[in-house]
Amino acid sequence: MKVGLYFGTFNPIHVGHLTIANHLAEYSDLDKIWFVVTPHSPFKKKSSLLDNRQRYEMVYRATEDYVKLEPSDIEFNLPQPNYTINTLTHLQEKYPKYEFALIMGEDNLKSFHKWKNYDLILENHNIYIYPRISEGAVDMQFDDHKKIHKVNAPIMELSSTFIRKSIKEGKNVRPMLPEHVWEYLDEMNFYK
Repeated sequence: MKVGLYFGTFNPIHVGHLTIANHLAEYSDLDKIWFVVTPHSPFKKKSSLLDNRQRYEMVYRATEDYVKLEPSDIEFNLPQPNYTINTLTHLQEKYPKYEFALIMGEDNLKSFHKWKNYDLILENHNIYIYPRISEGAVDMQFDDHKKIHKVNAPIMELSSTFIRKSIKEGKNVRPMLPEHVWEYLDEMNFYK
């Protein structure tokens, strides 16, 4: 089974995240997409970041109607600060029959050469890149790399930061969120 790992804080998860993940699930060779909820780093102070379990709950609610999309709390029990290479190693040990790939925006590929053990990641895992509008160029070593697959997914210019700010300002952001996520945010009074 080929599993695409879509990492993020998902604070909150929105329709852009779901659109990209569903596109990859339907139009690539990946069988499943796991939304890997990144834990709150104990070394970073970020008051707008909801608790790990609350963000996991939103991802769970957003994906429960999609057979190929699943939430993952795999990083919650790994030592912090955590690196992607550690998560990938842990997953390979836990699920030896699965093939894990990374899903990332083109903006992240531009700084990928700075990641811990990025060469080891590339050696053992495919990377699926979805388009993003951003400044700067991708490192030449990643051009035409056999493990890097550019996906013709829709460009989603929607951010969790924008959604949080809009909620705080009392704007209606309901169309930007999966229905069950909107209901949970509203019920819990998050980001107000």
